[in-house]
Amino acid sequence: MMLSVVNKLTVVIAASIFLSACGGGSAYRDIDLFMDETKARPVGQIPPIPPFKAYKAFNYSASGLRSPFVRPVEAKQVARLSGSASVKPDFNRKQEYLEQFSLDSMRMVGSLEIDGVRWALIRDSENSVHRVRRGNFLGRNHGRIIESNENHIVIIEIVSDGAEGWVERPRTLEIKTSDG
Repeated sequence: MMLSVVNKLTVVIAASIFLSACGGGSAYRDIDLFMDETKARPVGQIPPIPPFKAYKAFNYSASGLRSPFVRPVEAKQVARLSGSASVKPDFNRKQEYLEQFSLDSMRMVGSLEIDGVRWALIRDSENSVHRVRRGNFLGRNHGRIIESNENHIVIIEIVSDGAEGWVERPRTLEIKTSDG
């Protein structure tokens, strides 16, 4: 009986020591001090929002000039084009497949010659490659190929002049190399 009282007393003392160690002083005293110091500092002020500068629109005055990214028209092409006074597209002609794509969405990717006929290889916007030659039509502006060589093709488009007439406009598709 005496042994069980001693055992009980030992268990009670061990439990009280254990509980006093857990609930005693703060183990996070350094964090508590830091928080108290931070709260004691004076509150700073947020700087005001900088004034808004209104956007000034840029007036682009060169919109009517030739694009710097398009090769200039050669003199022999202009001489060929100026002879026609009654220019208009043939709306009764059956359209070719490449006329559904804009000329800007097509790229020349190569050329080949079969039985003396030069063919240009054109990639459309759907990544399909098509074989075209002089006389074929392509682009949405009634473009007809008038010259083809291994580096580029020359196309004459028929576009509205803004009034009630039509004008011919030369365009060129060149082979695009991987380095530029």
